[in-house]
Amino acid sequence: MTLFDGVYRFYLQQRKVSVFDVSTIIVIVVFLTFACSFLLIIPGIRGQARLYWTLRVLLSLIVGVVIVAVQFTGDWETGWVKANTSYKSFSRALVNADIGLHIGLAGVNVTLMGNPVSQVNETIDYNEHFAWSFNADYDHSYSEGLERGLPSPILYVAEKFTTQSPCSMHRQYRISGHYASATLWVAFCTWLISNMLFSMPVLVYGGYMLLVTGAFMIFSLLSFSTVRKSLVCPIQFGTAVLHTGYGGSFWLTLAIGLLCFVAGITVVTLHYFSLDLLKTFFDLHEDKAEEYQEMTEVYVNPNFVNKGLSPSQPSKLNPKSI
Repeated sequence: MTLFDGVYRFYLQQRKVSVFDVSTIIVIVVFLTFACSFLLIIPGIRGQARLYWTLRVLLSLIVGVVIVAVQFTGDWETGWVKANTSYKSFSRALVNADIGLHIGLAGVNVTLMGNPVSQVNETIDYNEHFAWSFNADYDHSYSEGLERGLPSPILYVAEKFTTQSPCSMHRQYRISGHYASATLWVAFCTWLISNMLFSMPVLVYGGYMLLVTGAFMIFSLLSFSTVRKSLVCPIQFGTAVLHTGYGGSFWLTLAIGLLCFVAGITVVTLHYFSLDLLKTFFDLHEDKAEEYQEMTEVYVNPNFVNKGLSPSQPSKLNPKSI
């Protein structure tokens, strides 16, 4: 990094979208492939069972895709602030910009967007990602940002999350994010087990596993929420303060967790109070048993039973005697 006209040069960087990245898109495409494959075989299902199969499969896929996708999103906690702030180091030039902070389970995104975008003869539109996952070094990413000469607002916000910062925000968010991610992967495993139990079919135990899935999703939210109860250093730009709140991924996980609770409770309740309705919804028919129950009497040719009887006089026999 060298000086040019008293300021540091800015270098290009591969940026990451603050909410959706390549990993999230891959997960969504995989689950959409499963959904489309199922839609192709729907015409082969006859009667009212077609609607039941569609509801079961689509709801199950929605739960699965949300559990996996929110692992890679970056909007568990978000915040924006509009401020007049310095743009470069060793420069007194001020810019009016929107500064955004997007916190995910695996890292943080800092967004800087000029208002308007073109100011001080430059295009101010940045979105930088700093990861703290197990295979990433946050401090190293921050050091690379210094070497590239990122804008001062981005470096100021990113510095709050370094391990050397007295705010201890890095430790708080990193640990809570790791625990939330771990509990979500457990929820994904229990979701798979519930689908296996429904297909065996062991309906009541599948309902129990749906309850366990919802419980682990709620546990992940509680783990992430512990950060909000600790002291957080203020992120201030002059008189403007950047405040954060729960983002879309947090509320989506909460909604799907509650959906798992409702579905699990419904399955367990129907198992004990209306088993026939539950079997109808899961398209379970005991065809053989119904056939035997309907065969209350059978008419046979009397010549094979009693040759003394006239062929015009059929005899009525019990199925058990055959």
